[in-house]
Amino acid sequence: MTPMTTEQVAEFLSVKVERVRRLARENLLVAKEHDENGEPIFDKDDVEKYKELAKRLGGI
Repeated sequence: MTPMTTEQVAEFLSVKVERVRRLARENLLVAKEHDENGEPIFDKDDVEKYKELAKRLGGI
């Protein structure tokens, strides 16, 4: 697993950090764990799969 922070995911998906938090809250992007501040940590493979699926469905 290659961990990505919320900020890294936002940059990778070209969206705001708030959007990534909402995706995690709605279980559209599942966090593998949380850091000491309670922020979600995502797996890079999962983020890449989400991006591909979102593109197929019309965009993020």
